[in-house]
Amino acid sequence: MDALVVDRAFWKGKSVLITGHTGFKGGWLSLWLQDMGTRVAGMSLEPPSHPNLFERANIAELMNSRLGDIKDLEVMLSSIRETNPDVIFHMAAQSLVRVSYSSPAETYATNIMGTVNLLEAVRQVNLNGDADVRAVIIVTSDKCYENREWEKGYQETDSMGGADPYASSKGCAELVTSAYRRSYFLGTNSATGVASVRAGNVIGGGDWATDRLVPDAVRAFLAHDTLGIRRPDAIRPWQHVLEPLSGYLLLAQHLYSEGQDFARGWNFGPDTLSEKSVLHVVETLANAWGSDAKWKVDEGQHPHEATYLKLDSRRARSQLGWHPRLSLQDAVTLTVNWYREDQTRASMREFTIKQIQQYERADAMLTVNTP
Repeated sequence: MDALVVDRAFWKGKSVLITGHTGFKGGWLSLWLQDMGTRVAGMSLEPPSHPNLFERANIAELMNSRLGDIKDLEVMLSSIRETNPDVIFHMAAQSLVRVSYSSPAETYATNIMGTVNLLEAVRQVNLNGDADVRAVIIVTSDKCYENREWEKGYQETDSMGGADPYASSKGCAELVTSAYRRSYFLGTNSATGVASVRAGNVIGGGDWATDRLVPDAVRAFLAHDTLGIRRPDAIRPWQHVLEPLSGYLLLAQHLYSEGQDFARGWNFGPDTLSEKSVLHVVETLANAWGSDAKWKVDEGQHPHEATYLKLDSRRARSQLGWHPRLSLQDAVTLTVNWYREDQTRASMREFTIKQIQQYERADAMLTVNTP
């Protein structure tokens, strides 16, 4: 089986700041970096749900964790000055489509101005010599693209857009990132590489957000309730959370070492075999969970959501050597195993790190995709 291209030796001793480290993806990334010997700092709001991965896996144990709001430029400035990171992963966001319908102003303020504040803070601290940030990864979403209900995957050169507040806020965050990169972080006067990344619908243990398929399913299955699904025919690029995170880490290595050649937008989507309908994923989840799993189609009225959404990740494959490693079945199995284990343990830190290491080795029960 192929070796993962994330370089543990590179990350050992590096200083990294993660915004949104109390969230689902930020929590997994924080643990992965901690396990590689990175000096990790995080700036975020309180965990977005209870329970949450941040507390269940004791993520604050080996990092500099601070609370703050990315909508406050001074908070961002002080976080970067005090931590002096080599690499920044900007993951803090309002990340739920249905919440964006009920709280559009908050969604736009967080996802657009939060991105502005992060990039402005990097610009100022580098200009003033307060820090020396070498690589910045802005995490947006596959929903940043103007969705035309294409069955083909969206490429990095396709138009930004969005029919709902969440999607359009992520498209705007991409435009902000591009403008700051072209205005301040390109050319011989800048040693900072700025890239944006778009992933698919991530799943994995420790996600308890509302209105997400897997957390909603786990809550229903544990309570012996029936899961209601809104759009059984909707096609999404499903992937385990470690898949895009491995891409983010690999991209950051190149940004740090080679800079501007990698300062652009990148897709990290799953293999086409993992681009399945909601119905397919629910059936796979239910089969992996066992006899307690029940579901039905919710026939009520729901806000607009795209039917087709796929990513084309050929740029990451050809220029970074990244490719998805897990089948959809393996992603579901890892996820179900995590939630089952969570019912038996006081802390999930050790088990979560074990899954990260298992993913790196591509061993045990995993059926690994090959490029």
